[in-house]
Amino acid sequence: MTTLTDYRLLGRSGLRVSPLALGTMTFGADWGWGAAEQEARTMFDAYVDRGGNFIDTSVNYTDGSSETLLGRFIKPKREQVVVATKFTMAREPNNPNAGGNHRLNIIRSVETSLRQLDTDWIDLLYLHSWDFTTGVEEVMRALDDVVRSGKVTYVGISNTPAWRIAQMQTLADLRGWSPFVALQVEYSLAARTVEQELVPMADALGLGIVPWSPLAGGLLAGKYSRADLTGAKTGAEVTGSRRDVIVAMGGMTERALGIADAVSAVARELNASPSQVAIAWLLSRPQAPIPIVGARTLAQLDDNLGALGVTLSDEQTARLDAVSAVAPVFPHSFITGPMVRQLTFGGTNVPLR
Repeated sequence: MTTLTDYRLLGRSGLRVSPLALGTMTFGADWGWGAAEQEARTMFDAYVDRGGNFIDTSVNYTDGSSETLLGRFIKPKREQVVVATKFTMAREPNNPNAGGNHRLNIIRSVETSLRQLDTDWIDLLYLHSWDFTTGVEEVMRALDDVVRSGKVTYVGISNTPAWRIAQMQTLADLRGWSPFVALQVEYSLAARTVEQELVPMADALGLGIVPWSPLAGGLLAGKYSRADLTGAKTGAEVTGSRRDVIVAMGGMTERALGIADAVSAVARELNASPSQVAIAWLLSRPQAPIPIVGARTLAQLDDNLGALGVTLSDEQTARLDAVSAVAPVFPHSFITGPMVRQLTFGGTNVPLR
């Protein structure tokens, strides 16, 4: 049994955050499937009143409405909550410098978030996605500058190759710049490829793991069936239905639905909801991830938070691990094989790290 007040340290920092973060991409109905202000406020209050203190947003979520609404909600409780937001995604169309990871956009995005959140500082600022254009020195120096300015306290990174994050973290350590303390990645029973490079990299370099989409867009909640494999629009934007977004991102597959079936089976055994089982599985991972739970209604949020009271047996965990396992990619597929192990250790028994 865990509660929102069983705080965890975020990565290498001394920052204390709840074991579940509140996602606010659903705050605001601008994209067609979010929560209006009153429902969003109800969810925020319910989370904070139970001791939750880790709130996740982005400068571009629901076209800025997420940060604007959150800014109103946090006003009387600003010292209680840790607000994480992100830059990278474009804030206006047809402006090439309104998005990306260059210094100009970092500064403009931070100023926009401060204005929308109506706050003097951002507790945690994530690079939202690697842009394939900006040099690592420019990114890390600019992030260090906004930290030294007092407008940002900690920095994190999301949706970036492991080798690039390792390069940036090493650079920050060598130069005495602000290091990353958090890694936000897609991670769920339906998306476990991060375990091959990103998760061990984060563990080694001191980044707390903050999974987004722990329910695979609702798929692991039992929301979809095989009938949803056909008929959804492809190439959907964020303004499409949730199903269309999952299809566009390649998440609606026979394999994923099979994993969802296994989650539902375990949920029936525990008299829990599938959502609770999927989140509980993440919470039990060795690196102690801090999943982001989002919802459109208070009932959905209550259900997700109920995962804190769910304990999976070893047998149930093993079953979920097996159905969701992913095949290793190179070099793991090569170096973990019995022939290479034999050649590496000469037949002797050496413990692995």
